[in-house]
Amino acid sequence: MKVTGFSFIKNAILFQYPIVEALQSILPLCDEVFVAVGDSEDETRALISSIPSKKIKIVDSVWDDSLRKEGRVLAAETNKVFQAIANDTDWCFYIQGDEVLHEDGYKEIMEAMHRWKEAKQVDGLLFKYKHFYGSFDYVGTSSRWYKREIRIVRNDKNIFSYHDAQGFRKRVNEKLRVKPLNAFIHHYGWVRPPDAMYSKALDFSRHWSNDKHQGLRKIPTGVYDYSQITDSLQKFTGTHPQVMQQRVDRMNWRFDYDISHNKIKPKESFKNLVEKLTGNRPFDHNNYKTI
Repeated sequence: MKVTGFSFIKNAILFQYPIVEALQSILPLCDEVFVAVGDSEDETRALISSIPSKKIKIVDSVWDDSLRKEGRVLAAETNKVFQAIANDTDWCFYIQGDEVLHEDGYKEIMEAMHRWKEAKQVDGLLFKYKHFYGSFDYVGTSSRWYKREIRIVRNDKNIFSYHDAQGFRKRVNEKLRVKPLNAFIHHYGWVRPPDAMYSKALDFSRHWSNDKHQGLRKIPTGVYDYSQITDSLQKFTGTHPQVMQQRVDRMNWRFDYDISHNKIKPKESFKNLVEKLTGNRPFDHNNYKTI
């Protein structure tokens, strides 16, 4: 069985993406990892080249700024690197620049890839998510944070990255048929120093709208105010992936959140209760079909 990882990144240093940790977290499960490195304003390419693994293969890329609407440039970059994967690969392991796989899931992931390798009705494998916000101590709990997503897909070039690269589709707009895993990916997209978070949000908005200031009008210039969240958080009590621990230890800003101020709507409370009792979350939109 051959497994190829794939990812994309641009301006990793400027916006403090944990891309090195992301790639390191999947390397033990992959025979090779392709990384599409965009035309960055910093030394992102040198950063990726510095990772001490012969498995890393860089695909140089230039982002198409005309694909701003709804973040479609992110899917375009994902598709670009996915298409670079050779036909002899069986499974393709996708990881984004602010996602890190927890090593507790390694055994189950490897067993699942072997188990379903010849089962062509299985298009991919589904991971659980923890979305961190403000610091490494809080995770989002509302439906705004997707609970599961596909991160391993069969090497079928009918599969493509969907919309803003959150998930995948097949052929025209067919949802992938997937097997769920009890393996976690930690999403750190909303954990950065406040100045870096502001810069990243301002830059990212360029790929969603022609108005580069959209979504940032209420943010003080140069600093992202995490306290503006109108959502529900809970204290994180687990462990971070081992490859993330040094970054966690270097955290040099403070974010405290009073969970008693959580704004939970009755519908959210009902969803949370059903999920706690059954493991299934009703009414949420899913990018996949579990089989």
